[in-house]
Amino acid sequence: MNNIVIREIEPQDNKQLEEVIRGCFHEFKIPLEGTAYSDPETKKMYESYQNDNDIYYVVEVDGEILGGGGIKPLKDFESDVCEIQKMYFSPKVRGKGYGRKLFEKCMQSAKVLGYRTCYLESASQLKAAIHIYESYGFEHLNGPLGNTGHYSCGVWMTKDL
Repeated sequence: MNNIVIREIEPQDNKQLEEVIRGCFHEFKIPLEGTAYSDPETKKMYESYQNDNDIYYVVEVDGEILGGGGIKPLKDFESDVCEIQKMYFSPKVRGKGYGRKLFEKCMQSAKVLGYRTCYLESASQLKAAIHIYESYGFEHLNGPLGNTGHYSCGVWMTKDL
């Protein structure tokens, strides 16, 4: 792994990114319904992040998309609250620090875009990810915020930026 780049998503990234996202659900045995697995935008990630108030980054290694994550306004909630969304990584890049780098890039982008609070949802199976969120000061909530449609996610966290 020599050529590792974290960059904004491009149209040609959609198919590889969809495979990475869906692969994580099978690997960690996360429910497919009520999660990002069944979101219509999972098939068209580039098109889903083309507004002035959202951004999505991919991790590209030697020309292959091996992960990604982004921010969007939290649906049906206060306008200064964003959600970190669809942060998934191939086993090929896990444990090498790219998740943290991408997470930091998302948090920085959220500040630049004027968000005051960052929200995220996760599945309890994703223990390593939840540990990273906690290490950045995210605090657990007793229930979801907004209207993400992800009724199968059982972990809700928030942090002021």
